[in-house]
Amino acid sequence: MQRKERIIKEANRLFSSRGFLATSINDIMDAAGTSKGGVYNHFSNKEELCLAVLAESRRIWRQVNLSGVKEIESPVGRIKRILENYRDRYLPDSAMVPGGCIFVQASVESAVLAEQWPRLADEIAEGFGRFKNMVTRYLDQARASGEIRHDVDTAEAADMIFSSMLGASVTYGMSRSRTELNRNIESIIHYLDSNIDGLRKKSINAPGEGVQIEDL
Repeated sequence: MQRKERIIKEANRLFSSRGFLATSINDIMDAAGTSKGGVYNHFSNKEELCLAVLAESRRIWRQVNLSGVKEIESPVGRIKRILENYRDRYLPDSAMVPGGCIFVQASVESAVLAEQWPRLADEIAEGFGRFKNMVTRYLDQARASGEIRHDVDTAEAADMIFSSMLGASVTYGMSRSRTELNRNIESIIHYLDSNIDGLRKKSINAPGEGVQIEDL
């Protein structure tokens, strides 16, 4: 492993486990087995190193969590595959995600980061926004195709899925319980099944409601 890659990997582990603000350049130097010059030969300051770590973390996130998604035709099925990858392949992988999900730590420190390193905070917020937009787009496609009911608020559903994923990651980071992680992710999948897929059936069976042709 090249020195720059080792610095990014160790910085990722420390930022994820200790936080961006609580991790010093000296901590990263010690973990990576390099000198201050070794760090500053590659990164002009700590924020630039944080941005490099964030870029690598995004690459890993996409590689793992979007695996196999394009092969699934159903938009709701694509969301479920992301959730399954997140549960089975991303969060438990201590090699790929050595200190836990760095984006969860970033969300915890977002207010302070916005004051000290606004560029980093903007990058984090933009990444969260892109994910929610992707989920919203899949739900919009599902609504347009009739896979989910036409009156589902897709933006609200995407926010719920995003928040629940963050919550599942936080609890897993504290407990390291695969059973609890499975239960939390299954609750999101159940939401998709019962409150989105299932909304169509509920509306048809609800007393006093007429059956709309588009609901059949």
